[in-house]
This record gives sequence, structure tokens and C-alpha cells, in this order.
Amino acid sequence: MASIGIGIVGGGYMGKAHSAAFAAVGTVFETGLKPRLVAIAGSTPESGARYAEAYGFDRAARDWQALVEDPEVEAVVIASPQSTHREIAEAAFALGKPVLCEKPLGLSLEEARAMLAAAERAGVAHMVAYNYSRTPATGFARQLIAGGDLGRVHHLRIEHTEDFHLTSILPPWRSQGAANGCLGDLAPHPINAALALGGKISEVSAVIETVFPERNGVTVTNDDQVLMTLRFENGASGQLFASRVATGRKMGYAYEVTGEKGAIRFDQEDQNALWLCDGTAPAERAGFTKILTGPAHPDYRGFCPGPGHGTGYQDQIIIEAKDFLQAIDGGTPVWPTFADGVEVHRVMAAARAAAVSGTWARVADF
Repeated sequence: MASIGIGIVGGGYMGKAHSAAFAAVGTVFETGLKPRLVAIAGSTPESGARYAEAYGFDRAARDWQALVEDPEVEAVVIASPQSTHREIAEAAFALGKPVLCEKPLGLSLEEARAMLAAAERAGVAHMVAYNYSRTPATGFARQLIAGGDLGRVHHLRIEHTEDFHLTSILPPWRSQGAANGCLGDLAPHPINAALALGGKISEVSAVIETVFPERNGVTVTNDDQVLMTLRFENGASGQLFASRVATGRKMGYAYEVTGEKGAIRFDQEDQNALWLCDGTAPAERAGFTKILTGPAHPDYRGFCPGPGHGTGYQDQIIIEAKDFLQAIDGGTPVWPTFADGVEVHRVMAAARAAAVSGTWARVADF
């Protein structure tokens, strides 16, 4: 089996998750490429050294530039703040190195488009890390929709709700800057889900709110929650809600998809179950049935041969690592690519415009 040297920029929340994923992916899945943890870079050489020792990397890089330029680093994972994504990605692509980048791609639609252009010029694998869409249950949901089991889909309801901005003492930067608000931070996940489950979005109306102008002595200058109404190109309608002040919700990534022949619903706080309604069933069997994920569902078998035993948050990242390695090894794009990441940014830009104008905004205008 061929090996590939992995370099990760950032060792915090997501840097740790990606480090653990690439350390484990070769034992969970039979990947054509076996990753080697070559180098990790933190915000300082000292933090990088701590991460390298804790996560099992061969070495710490002095900074992200040194990591990207390291000849033994053959693929780069960007797990640093949004403000750094573009520069790191463009440097990696200039050296012909594949990139897995945390969501959303950049600080703006313009940055995201520039990153996609750099990826296409390089002609190497590129992926955006939307981990919640990687659960076996959501993989199965996408199969059901694509296979026509629900018939013509006419409505989607999607949300991502948490309460961390109510219950945690957060660093001041969380409350400042549009990129760190709900639309820039949480909403990309349900937007990505809307695109994956419903197809391209044509129009958006939106309300973007700062619910609590002051939290823990800090003035809040970005948004706490976002409500969107969606029109899809295929004629379906949708509702999308994202909030970081949703009391009681810890990981409320949830959706319901309704079609003419059936419906599905999912809640990330119960990520190993998908609820399926067969609208053609006789009256005595009408309603939703709980399906526990198992080896028959996408990407589950590698973790466990027993149905109902379940997967967890870290397993989503391992599946993501597997897909990134397959994209590199096979030379074919694996969803979501940087182009898919740009589409999320287009919807975000349309939502901002719609919130300002108070009218519908066409995604095609962005």
C-alpha cells in the first residue's frame, strides 16, 4: 500500500479531530493510500510542538508556510481560522498539493472563488470539511432521495441549533466579525445539507438577528440566529434555521424531507437513526419508522459489523479522511469539493442581501 504524508495546519478543536481521523482511517477503511502524520503547525512553534507530541506527528512545523513547503508533506489539511484559509490553500495548490479545508472556505464569496480557481489550476484533489453530512444515516437519506423512494420532493426543513453562546464563556472574537456570527459559522452546515438533500437553491429570503446585544460583558456585533425561506431549482420549497442561542440544544443539526411518496427526518443528537415514512403504506402501517444504522448503510461497516451499535462524532471525521484519500488516489472529485463550498458561499451572500432588502434574492446574482 502506498503512503502519503499529511500535514495539518491548526491543532485546536478541529486540528485534533483531523489528527485523530488520519491516524485511524487506515485501520477503519481499506484505503489505497495509508496516511503518515508528518507535520503539524500551531499558532506558535511552541504550540505546534505540543500538538506534534500529543497527536503523534513526526515533527512540528515552525509555521504554516514551513509545513506547506515541507517536501514530505504531500497533502494539506487546513484546520485554522477562516481568515487564514485562502493564503494556505493557494500556497499548497501552487506546489501541487491536495487540500482538505475546514468549512466555510473563506471569509467571503470572493475568497472562496479564488480558492476554487487555484484548486482547478493545480488539478489536484480538493474537499471542504462538512463533517455532519458524513453520518451513515445522512448517507442513506441521500441514497433514498436520489433513488426516488420519496418521489418528487416538495419541501425541506433544515436547522442547526446550539446554545453555546448562552451557556459558555467565549473569547470576545466569537461575538465580533461577520465570519464568526451564526451565518458565517453555523449556517454553512444546514446550507450544505439543503444543497445535498434538495439540490441547487434558486432564491432566498432571510432574517438575520442579533438576539443578545451583550453577552458576559462583551458587546455582540455579529448575528446570533438566521431564518431563511428557500426556493429550489427543482420547484421544492424549504425553511432553514440556524441559531447559537437555542436554549437546550447541543447539536441540533436536523432535517425533514417531504416527498409525494414518503418522507424522512433526522436529528444529529440521535445520529444513528433515520426516521422513514412510506407514504404508500396501508393505513395500519402509516407513519414514521425508526431505522437504526448498520452495515447496510454507507460507511458504517468499517467501524462495526453489528447493526445498531452506532457511530460518533469522531467517526464522521474519519469518513471524511477516507473520502479525501480516495479523491487523491482515484483522481476523481469527491463531494463536497471547493465548487460545492462556493455554492454554500453564494447562498450565504444571497441571504445577507435578502436580509438587507427585505425581499427575495436570487442566488444566480452572486
